[in-house]
Amino acid sequence: MAITAADIENLIRAGFPNAKIIVQGDDGQHFAAEVVDASFATMNRVQQQRAVNATLKEKLDSGELHALALTTRAPD
Repeated sequence: MAITAADIENLIRAGFPNAKIIVQGDDGQHFAAEVVDASFATMNRVQQQRAVNATLKEKLDSGELHALALTTRAPD
């Protein structure tokens, strides 16, 4: 069964419950996500992306999630 944008959002939300999360993509393999969370204020961009990728580790490692273009930032 292919992963969906909603599945990805739910996985990220588990790690960042107060984040603004937008996930786009509908081919079951390639997605783009924007994650805006206050916890990112103390992190550099690499740390932010690693934190989000950690919430998706199982899906990335299994190959179920093939590609994710990820944008992260702290709220304005």
